[in-house]
Amino acid sequence: MITAGCDVGSLTAKAVLMEGDEIRSFEVIRVYASPEKSAREVMERMLSKVGMKFDDIECCVGTGYGRKHIGFVKGVESEIACHARGAFFMNPNVRTVIDIGGQDAKAIKVDQQGNVSRYVYNDKCASGTGRFLEIIADALEVPLEKLGELSKKSTEFYTLSNQCVIFAETEIISLVNDGKDIPDIVAALHRAVANRIAALAKSISVETEVVMTGGVAKNEGMFEALQQALGVEIKSVPQPQIMGAIGAALFARDLLVRT
Repeated sequence: MITAGCDVGSLTAKAVLMEGDEIRSFEVIRVYASPEKSAREVMERMLSKVGMKFDDIECCVGTGYGRKHIGFVKGVESEIACHARGAFFMNPNVRTVIDIGGQDAKAIKVDQQGNVSRYVYNDKCASGTGRFLEIIADALEVPLEKLGELSKKSTEFYTLSNQCVIFAETEIISLVNDGKDIPDIVAALHRAVANRIAALAKSISVETEVVMTGGVAKNEGMFEALQQALGVEIKSVPQPQIMGAIGAALFARDLLVRT
């Protein structure tokens, strides 16, 4: 039984190929303006890694912001359901999933069967999202993937007073102009984002074990800051960025079993 999940988000597109319970291949790319183009590109790259073609896939399910524009899928599922399913597949002990996406942040409670029992999300403001980190990284002229490494070098504690992206960016530029060290500013940024997300998660109560999914989970500084803000240990999962695509591939398997 060969299934696939295609997760087209606001910043990246992810694809996962599964054979039974085995992950055969996966791929992550930056999105194009067209969700359909993003979906086809990431799927083709993923399939090329294992010498397979679209026709080899028995069922594919889409998720993410662009899921309704993926023409080749046989079904779609929400990001919330897919991230919960993917995280539970990787760690059956998980009870809280925190996903920081490009344009929103989600806290999801999962029951003992891996079903979503409660969730909350913020998509009204960019602060507390991957896009917020990207904007500030650009303002600091620092590669996004280097933020975690930089924050570990921090020696001074600063607090950002502004949560709004526009004002926070201005505040950070002022700190740079005042001669503050970049690692200290980045660490302050991580704490500000973590505190906002922790408040969101605590609104539905945080139950262990906790798993962080999404591309931001690869940022060690953000990971540590969120642990501190929540006051609990966050369990690592391999390739956290593809959890939604894994969940979609598992939902694709469900479709095959039912038909």
